[in-house]
Amino acid sequence: MAKRKAVVLQNECVACGTCVKTCPLQTISIYKGMFAEIGSKCVGCGKCASVCPASVIMIEEVQA
Repeated sequence: MAKRKAVVLQNECVACGTCVKTCPLQTISIYKGMFAEIGSKCVGCGKCASVCPASVIMIEEVQA
């Protein structure tokens, strides 16, 4: 069964924190001030991807 999860293009992330503020599960953090990191609680709702000003967050299907 496939599950959805957010994935960040880390080398293109500007670490603005918009996704952190938007995540309803509070599972996103900014890693060492460099890029957004998606935690294990992500359910792939897509809210972070929809607000990312750099458009570097994708929602992908992953195997559960």
